[in-house]
Amino acid sequence: MVTHFKVAGHLACGHHGNNLTSSIELNRVKCRTCRNTEAYKEARRTQRNAARRVARKSRANPAANDWRSAWTQRLTDLPGLQRLPRGFRGQPFV
Repeated sequence: MVTHFKVAGHLACGHHGNNLTSSIELNRVKCRTCRNTEAYKEARRTQRNAARRVARKSRANPAANDWRSAWTQRLTDLPGLQRLPRGFRGQPFV
């Protein structure tokens, strides 16, 4: 049985009928006409880009951006009072 792509309450390929199976899940759509519509292609592109964004965020290394705490620790280890550079909330002494 062919599964159609449903967009805003209508089938993307334009078929009509009460007995037609439809889905909003892109992987379940089997109708070639639905798969070739601009609505399906845009939904597929949006899904793919969202997956790429999630993968990119999970690959980001938060330890590489942790230079502030390393710098604060370095100044703390120095003898005497050291003033933190600009951007460290009021530049207190450590």
